[in-house]
Amino acid sequence: MGRYDRYILSQLLVLFGFFSLVLISVYWINRAVDLFDSLIADGQNLAVFLEFTALSLPQIMLTVLPVSAFVATLYIFNRMISESELVVLQTAGMGAIRLLRPIIIFGLVLATLVSILAHVLAPAARSQFNDRSVEVTQDMTGRLLREGQFIHPTGGVTVYIRDITELGEFRDVFLQDRSSASSETTYVAQRALLVRSEAGPRLVMFDGLAQTLTPEDQRLSVVEFDDFTYDIAGLIEAPDSRRYDLGELSTPVLLAADPDFAAEQGFQRKQMQFEGHSRIARAIFVLMVPAIAAATLMLGSFSRFGVWPQILLAVTLIIPLQITWNAAEAVALRDGGHVWFVYAQPALATLIVTGLILWSMRARRPRRQVAA
Repeated sequence: MGRYDRYILSQLLVLFGFFSLVLISVYWINRAVDLFDSLIADGQNLAVFLEFTALSLPQIMLTVLPVSAFVATLYIFNRMISESELVVLQTAGMGAIRLLRPIIIFGLVLATLVSILAHVLAPAARSQFNDRSVEVTQDMTGRLLREGQFIHPTGGVTVYIRDITELGEFRDVFLQDRSSASSETTYVAQRALLVRSEAGPRLVMFDGLAQTLTPEDQRLSVVEFDDFTYDIAGLIEAPDSRRYDLGELSTPVLLAADPDFAAEQGFQRKQMQFEGHSRIARAIFVLMVPAIAAATLMLGSFSRFGVWPQILLAVTLIIPLQITWNAAEAVALRDGGHVWFVYAQPALATLIVTGLILWSMRARRPRRQVAA
């Protein structure tokens, strides 16, 4: 690796890391706000919130890294043009392919990183995220452990706890169950405990009474009790077995698309195959992203007015690539579609890079003087 390659790569990696950190922070904060509303408001603690936000990072990185690589490459080559470094290198005899060699190496590094994220880290994080979501959904403790508030853990049920001791004992408990249309029961207890059993969580109340109102005849029945167990497992609406989603399945499973497994999980085979091939196509595409930015700016030269036309062209070239991806997804998933259309985007990106390189080489080729 020559001095030029090391210089460009070092600059690219530094700026790529900086832009990635900024963009990931922005996306992470946006994601964290949504998770904060759904978790903290549901009674979960800060540790659960941080765990969920950390598990969302691999998917955020998959979205952000290509953008960071594109912006970093534009910045580096724009600076090289403004400081006449690119003109000097081209005058010294460096061709377009030689100038793009560190960009291709950077693209290979980026493609490797995206492949690891897409095939390993993102599915593992997604699987863990879904498992923890089920656990949090089934955790009625987080929903009930809020003292001094009237809460509604599910429809027709209202719970109020005046105080919670350090040992986890509830003081002055009010529970109203209006889930049945034939009766309405209100429980009042001096203290209560939340215990776990094989059949699910139970609320054990001590020294209280139960008032049952029958709406048909407006009859009120009052029963005092020393201890009473209220089954709150029925308040948890969760399936016996969790279904998978496409994002957490491994790439070999997606590519194989076993018909029995797909039918069991409610997937279509073409959906599974498209998801698997899209992970491969994404890694190929990001290889071309920095090359498009660099090759486009190589079309320009030093100018006091800058190279904004070339930058605008580079950004414009990304738009049809995104349109191609959306169209390929629609075609691949429709009836009779083929999943191989997912590779249309990286193929078009390769054609664009090839065309830009040929255009740059032709623009730099000296014209022959015509003899008079």
